[in-house]
Amino acid sequence: MNASRKSTKSPEIVRVIACGMIAREILAIREQFGLEHIDLKCLPAIYHHYPDKIAPSVDRAIVKAKAEGITRIFVGYADCGTGGMLDRVCEKHGVERIAGPHCFSFYVGNEAFSSQWDDDMTSFFMTDFLARHFETFMVKPLGLDRHPELRDMYFGNYTKMIYIAQTDDPKLSAKAERAAAFLGLAYERRLTGYGDLVPALTSAAAPD
Repeated sequence: MNASRKSTKSPEIVRVIACGMIAREILAIREQFGLEHIDLKCLPAIYHHYPDKIAPSVDRAIVKAKAEGITRIFVGYADCGTGGMLDRVCEKHGVERIAGPHCFSFYVGNEAFSSQWDDDMTSFFMTDFLARHFETFMVKPLGLDRHPELRDMYFGNYTKMIYIAQTDDPKLSAKAERAAAFLGLAYERRLTGYGDLVPALTSAAAPD
């Protein structure tokens, strides 16, 4: 009887502390791979614009998770502009994060992104999230709706937009293409899927 109970025991909860920009994708992976024991807690997506907020916020979220008795914790961020500060937080708490410099890289696949960088270094990268929320997440926070002359100041060094699509959604593709036109950039679409996010999450959620 005890052996039977042990074999059917539910997996231990894995707290994933993640960027709000990738919440939809994490939930999709959780459903696709049957990772119901992933407990997702997201920090505000707007921290994408304020990377100095990421490391201290993750630090507090880890402390809170441990206070709740959760022992398996994974950080759903790449470095994301923290300049190594997030790695120091992860090291302090003995937790891991998604490998890579940012979400654009791990969606493409870190190895592929690095190998293509010489060709793509003047590109502005768009994701499903950014295509879906371009107006509220990019245009308004940067003041481009009120001061269109700022466009070239922010985006003048880019030559094209690369939409790295997580899903094959014609409506999002159309939104991304309109965003590229708004920014005065050439447009390219690459269907990447979830890239390295899949093995990162399935590994983090694997049984001990």
